[in-house]
Amino acid sequence: MLTGVNSEWQAPAVPTRRCLVTGAGRGIGAAVASRLSAEGHHVALTARSGDELTAVAARLPGPSLTVPADLTDPGAADTVISRIEQEWGGPVDVLVLNAGAGTSAPVVRTTDEDWARMLDLNLTAPFRLLRRALPGMVDQGWGRVVAVASIAAKRGDPYVSAYTASKHGLLGLVRSAAAEVAPKGVTVNAVCPAYVDTPMTAETVASISATTGRSEEQAREALARRQPIGRLIDPEEVADAVLLCVHSAAITGQALNVDGGAVQS
Repeated sequence: MLTGVNSEWQAPAVPTRRCLVTGAGRGIGAAVASRLSAEGHHVALTARSGDELTAVAARLPGPSLTVPADLTDPGAADTVISRIEQEWGGPVDVLVLNAGAGTSAPVVRTTDEDWARMLDLNLTAPFRLLRRALPGMVDQGWGRVVAVASIAAKRGDPYVSAYTASKHGLLGLVRSAAAEVAPKGVTVNAVCPAYVDTPMTAETVASISATTGRSEEQAREALARRQPIGRLIDPEEVADAVLLCVHSAAITGQALNVDGGAVQS
């Protein structure tokens, strides 16, 4: 039996926030959306696949809004955020920039199209959403932005130059924006996962298997061994770091590694 606890004590209520999670149809985005909803927030979900968004929204305990969109479209940021403002009567309070993709090729075989696709989705789309959301956060004196970058934002690995460049750029955007809005009640951070147990990693496993002739099980094990903890990161562990950045007013301009000890910084 617990002693010394006031039986009438209740945890202080958490203000309800309007949240937007990109790439919310699966993996990290779905995990983050679930956690935010469980805390009592309104959660808007965006991704290309409306069916995936609908499935995620059906599992959320609280109010949700699905806004399918191709975030590489120059007008998508305004369309998505305007919809949230209209439906919920105020600005986005919490913006989680999770949508992204990867590609693999040696530098000399990386095409202009590969390069542009990585920059468009992993860097330019987050920039447009950040640019659109920040004024509302600044006006109300409160906001949280968390970009899901990658450990590739902090080191260079072979065969992923376009992806790595886009994630390095995203981290630079986070740091610069954080410095601008730090006095205004708005924080901007990044979380940097290593290989996470998501559909995106499953695609990487399949590509390694097809290229090297190793089985998918062998390829998956090779990726797991790249983390000192000897396994892939769980999406919920990335969500832990995202929620830490949402809860704290004193963490800003940071890039939190969620990589099982792969990069010590």
